[in-house]
Amino acid sequence: MPYAPCPMPNPQFVVSPAWLFEHLEDPQVVIVDCRFSLADPQLGQQQYQTSHIEGSYYLDLNQDLSSPVGKHGGRHPLPNPNDIANKLAVIGVNYQKSLVVAYDDSRFAFAARLWWLLRYLGHEQVAVLDGGFAGWQKAGYPVTDVVPQPRLGKFVAQVQIEKVVDITEVKSRKDSQEVVLVDSRESDRYRGEREPIDKIAGHIPGAVNYPWQEVTDSSGYLLPQPEQRRRWEQLETAEEILVYCGSGVTACVNLLSLELAGISKGKLYAGGWSDWISYM
Repeated sequence: MPYAPCPMPNPQFVVSPAWLFEHLEDPQVVIVDCRFSLADPQLGQQQYQTSHIEGSYYLDLNQDLSSPVGKHGGRHPLPNPNDIANKLAVIGVNYQKSLVVAYDDSRFAFAARLWWLLRYLGHEQVAVLDGGFAGWQKAGYPVTDVVPQPRLGKFVAQVQIEKVVDITEVKSRKDSQEVVLVDSRESDRYRGEREPIDKIAGHIPGAVNYPWQEVTDSSGYLLPQPEQRRRWEQLETAEEILVYCGSGVTACVNLLSLELAGISKGKLYAGGWSDWISYM
C-alpha cells in the first residue's frame, strides 16, 4: 500500500526537536544530516559517522547537493536532477509523500540548500529542524553512530524551473523597478572589505544586502514569523526577488525566510557571486 501524504507539522517549513523525536519511527519521515564545512569538506561526513540523529542519512554538499565545478556556474552548481532523485530514492524518499526533515549545525546554511532543492525538484513535503543538531542535543534527545540501511523510495524529479535564474536572466532583469536583487552574504563581503573564498571582492551592481545569518538567532533557532515578515517588509511590493550568495547555498536561508514571511516571489541565482565573477 502506498504511503498517504504526511501532513506538514505546521505551515512554517520547520519542525521542533520535540516533534521530530515523536516521529523518529514514522516510516513517512526521512531525516537528512546536512552538516558540512566549507573550510574542511570532510568534516561533515566525519561528524555524521561519529554521532547523528537516529535514522538519519547523510547528504554531502559537494558530492550530493551539487554537481562538479566547471568554468562557469559557480562553486556549487545545482546537481543533476536525475542524480539527486536517485540518491533521494535510496534513502527512502517517496515523491510528494515522504516528509523530509533536514538538519545541520550551521544555522541552516546547508539544510536550507536541501530544503530549497527538494522544492525545486517539485517535492513540497520538506522542513528544517529548528536549532539543528546542537538544539537536538541540548534538548537531551538521543544520538547514535549507527548508519541506517538504504531504503526503497520512488522519486521522479519534476523540476520547477521558475524557481531559479541564471546570469543572463539576472543581467536582463536586475535593474527593473519591479525586481529586487538580494545579496545574502555577510555585510563586509557585500561591501568588498573582506573576501575569504572568491578571487574578486564586491557585489553585483544594484544588489541590496540581507545577510543570511539574520534569519536565526545565534543558537540557530529561527526568529519568529512576525520578525521574518518585518525583515522583508520593504520588498513586499516587488514582483520578483532574485537571491544570491557566493554559490547558491546560504542564499537558500534567505529564500526560507521569505517563505516564512509569506512572500513566495523569491528565485535563486544558483551560480551566485562566484559565477558572476567567472565572466569578469
